[in-house]
Parts: sequence; structure tokens; C-alpha cells
Amino acid sequence: MAIDPKKHEMPTQEPKVRAHNFNEVALGYTASVAVEEAKRCLNCKNRPCVNGCPVNIQIPDFISRIKEGDFEGAYQIINKTSSLPAVCGRVCPQESQCESKCTLGIKFEPVGIGRLERFVADYHNANDNVKVEVPKSNGHKVAIVGSGPSGLTCAGDLAKKGYKVTIYEALHQAGGVLVYGIPEFRLPKSIVNKEVDTLKKLGVDVETNVVIGKTLTIDELFDMGFEAIFVGSGAGLPNFMNIPGEGYKGVYSANEFLTRSNLMKAYKENPDTPIMKGGNVIVVGGGNVAMDAARTALRLGADKVYIVYRRSMEELPARKEEVEHAMEEGIEFKLLCNPIEVLGYENKEDKRDPKNGFVTGVKCIKMELGAPDEKGRRRPVPIKDSEFVIDANAVIIAIGTSPNPLIKNTTKGLDVNSHGGIIVNEEGLTSRESVYAGGDAVTGAATVISAMGAGKVAASAIDKYLSNK
Repeated sequence: MAIDPKKHEMPTQEPKVRAHNFNEVALGYTASVAVEEAKRCLNCKNRPCVNGCPVNIQIPDFISRIKEGDFEGAYQIINKTSSLPAVCGRVCPQESQCESKCTLGIKFEPVGIGRLERFVADYHNANDNVKVEVPKSNGHKVAIVGSGPSGLTCAGDLAKKGYKVTIYEALHQAGGVLVYGIPEFRLPKSIVNKEVDTLKKLGVDVETNVVIGKTLTIDELFDMGFEAIFVGSGAGLPNFMNIPGEGYKGVYSANEFLTRSNLMKAYKENPDTPIMKGGNVIVVGGGNVAMDAARTALRLGADKVYIVYRRSMEELPARKEEVEHAMEEGIEFKLLCNPIEVLGYENKEDKRDPKNGFVTGVKCIKMELGAPDEKGRRRPVPIKDSEFVIDANAVIIAIGTSPNPLIKNTTKGLDVNSHGGIIVNEEGLTSRESVYAGGDAVTGAATVISAMGAGKVAASAIDKYLSNK
């Protein structure tokens, strides 16, 4: 049988339509298309795609079930190693992980593994009538700090082994970056809520509005009877450029902007949380978060949205799919340029702070790529006398985040690196006995699937430690 050289296209909303709503952009495969895409899999004996998956999903096995029309069976195979298949099928960079290893991809386009994972998970969620069985308790208690992808994964793996797990979340809703950082049009919150509800059915307790390091400390958690703690508190501390004018009203970190929109629902009429709507918006950065912020600003009613990035399109770190979607929606890319000042005017009527003015634009300088840096990427170099101004009413800084220092500052003996990331060994163990960590709290901002992989590693290590104990 001849193999189709290309993946089956993912149907999407029309760009002109979706640019004005928060509904999911990608519409998903139908059953018949999923079966046809699954038939492209060569079912390789050496399974290189599995090696490319941070949580070790047995990819050829679940795809084989799809070929047979056994969609629930395919889901059960994925669920053995992944706690968040509906999430991963949407936001994981499969093109640089499992799909990049696909043997078919040597000659043709690789199998659409992520699209098939999404289809299977959505099928299961739409037809799930199976009662979740709570595992028999093994008598051990474990605390999880943070309900993002690493924390949810660690909690799920431990709960399935009979541990009494309690998740402590600083915000009022569980899900971490999945609910505050990733927009509804990429990841519907109903999917995240479904995954959290599944954990609760397994016996996991979720305590929201608890800031570890402030409401409770790590030491106090041990005093409460927890025998091990996993820290998956993410990287919520935004980085700024430290250029003049960043204090003007209308300058946001991407974290703040996305949290206001995603979690606080600032896009609704008369919201409790204000947010800039309309006018011109500049987003500084070139990663997935920058794409999310730019596309959110557009949906909030911006007249024009610009992505300002200091390197070229070839170096842009965002997923190709997200960049293409942004361009289709009309977002303009200003490449090889860098902001050097946020322009604005003083608000003399604000007696609290007369310098607390409003953004009017951004002064940028053109860049060219020079010699490679220590990571092998060509370093951007300013071009003399090339300054220019982009008019804007709001600026969103999306140049990365760092781990919040709160837990480090309130926990004795917890070692961190120069970037604030918690130092761990290969099993996720920190410098404190019985304290494990993973995800962005260790690595800084990274992918959802890598955080999940860290959660799995730590869960296995905690199980080994407490079983021996």
C-alpha cells in the first residue's frame, strides 16, 4: 500500500474569524481521518519515536490501536505513562521531540503523532463512563507544591501507587501555567479541569490559595506529617529588559497580561481585572509565550499587534505552527530589531506618582547577526544610527521567566543555581532530604512535556525512597 507522503491537515477556524474569538483554533481530526493518519505509521521495531518522548509513551502501540478503530484502547496505552494526554496533544512541541525521530520523516513528513494523541484523548473524554478506582492506600503521605504539569504528573503517578497526595496551589484554580499562561484558543480550560478532576477521583486533595513559603513553609509541611515533598512551583518571576520607560502604565510582563486574560477573564465586559484593549500593541520576544500574548492582544481588540524580536525568522524559538497561525491572523513581525526605550508621557494628574505615565511607543534599534554565542546561536549586534520608533499604546515583555525565590528564601539548606533554579540530582532529589523538585522550578521556563517528564522521574524516586523507608 502506498504511503501518503504528507500528514493529514489539521482543520482550523478561518483566520479572520478566529482572530476575534477565544474558541480553540485547531478543530481536531475526525475518526476516519485519524485512522488514515495512523495507517502512515511504519510500526518500526526500534521505535525511535518513543526515545523522543520525555514521558516514554509507547507510540507505535497506541497508533496500532487507532488503525484497528480501538480508540479507547489507544487511550489506555497513553494513560499508562502520561497523565495529561489531551494537554500534550495540543501544546507539546512534537516536531522537535517524537515526530523528529519518526522514521517516515526521513523521506516524507512524519506521522502526526501529536494530532493522533489529541484525537484519542478527546475521544476518551467525550465517551468516558468508566468509574475511577481509588488505589488501596499504602499509608504514606506526600505533598506537592504547585499544580502545573510537573506537579499534576507527580501527583498522578504517586496516587496510582496508593500514596495520599495533597497538592498546594498558590492561585485560586488548579492547573498552574496550563490555566494562567496558555490561552483558551490553544488549550481549553475545560480540558485542564477534566485532568484535575480525574486526579481528585484518584484521591488527590487539592488545596488552592496556599502560597508555600508564605502561607506554609516546607518545614511546616513536614510537621503536618508529610514524608516527602515535591516542589513544582514553576517559573513565575518575569524577566524585564531594564530599559528606560518600563515603569509606564501599559507595560506588562507576559505573565501578568496572560494571567489577567486567561485566569481572571479580563476579556469579558466590565471585568474585575482591568487590561489594555484596543490601540497598537508591541510584544517583545520570539517564543511561544510571545505568540500567545500577541494573539491574545489581537483577540482583545488591538488595532495592530507587532512582534519585536532581535534575531531573524530562522532563530525564532516559537513553534512553527504558532508562528504560522500568528501571521495568518495579521500579526506583524519586526525582526532583527531590539527595544532600547519605552516612550511615554507623564500623567501629571496622578498625584501618587507623577512619573506613572502612559505608553506612546517604543524606540528600537536595528540589529544584525554576528558571531555565534556560547550556545551556537549567532549573536545579535546593534547597527549604529539605525534607531526608529513604533507607535504603541501597550508593551508586553515576553523574554522569559525565572523561578520565584520565595521557597528558596524560606527553606534552609535548599541549594539553587545562579539563575534561581533548584539544584537536583538525576532523580529529582534536592539538597534537602525528602525534598524533590522538577519542571520550571529547576530548569527555568521550558516545555510542558519536559516538566511532566521531571514529575515522573521524581514520583518514581519518591516511591523508591518511601518504600525502602
